[in-house]
Amino acid sequence: MNLLNKTVLLTGASGGIGQALARELAQRGARLYLVGRNDKAMSLLKNTLQHPERHNTVLMQSYSDDEISGLADRLSQNGGLDILINNAGSSRFALFEQQSFDDIREQIRTNIEIPALLTRALLEIMNAPGIVLNIGSIFGEIGHPAWSVYSATKAATHRFSEALDRELQGSGISVLYAAPRATETSLNSIHVNALNKKLGNNTDSPVQVATRLVRLLETEQKRYRFGVMERLFVKINAWFPNVVDGALGKKLPVIQEFARKSLKGENK
Repeated sequence: MNLLNKTVLLTGASGGIGQALARELAQRGARLYLVGRNDKAMSLLKNTLQHPERHNTVLMQSYSDDEISGLADRLSQNGGLDILINNAGSSRFALFEQQSFDDIREQIRTNIEIPALLTRALLEIMNAPGIVLNIGSIFGEIGHPAWSVYSATKAATHRFSEALDRELQGSGISVLYAAPRATETSLNSIHVNALNKKLGNNTDSPVQVATRLVRLLETEQKRYRFGVMERLFVKINAWFPNVVDGALGKKLPVIQEFARKSLKGENK
């Protein structure tokens, strides 16, 4: 798909990947609706984009039904929507026993309920050909200790994308799914960054992720997982899960150590 003059709605626009993605899309001539909960950050971002007058910010206090319906009405009155990118996410690095009910609810709400509701509302006003791009995580492919709820919600994102794309065959709307690996964003605490360094996990910058995501949109590649070794690990997990059990089991004491430090708020 040629992104020039396409209307793109991007959630989580004020986050690390969201900001980098907004800049990449604007450089290709897309018209953006930057959607999120941080009005100041989105306004600052908009003013840094090429041709800021072509873009809009949409504050979502809670992604209520009324807010979502109002957004759909606004887009409908302005020519519809070509691309929806469900990028907003919530993650809690903690052992399951450490997570509060609110922690669990927030991840489920942000990572799967809101994208599903938003997609449901906006499909009706999407132009064909159109694209829905759902941002998952490599942890949705491999259940990882200390990210149990996050892994579950991103696995749901994967299956939601797969099922909906099959359901929409012949409609002119494609549903794409991308699974980034560890990314250097503010979503990660100092404890997550320290853990990645300790374990030698590969990480990507937001710009690297955004560049690849834009390429996915242009080529309409259905599914993409970041990282050669990560893709191999996903295959091993699918065919020989006991091998992954053993590999992550060896790392578990280190993961538990950093998760407990995170709970205590320790800086080292």
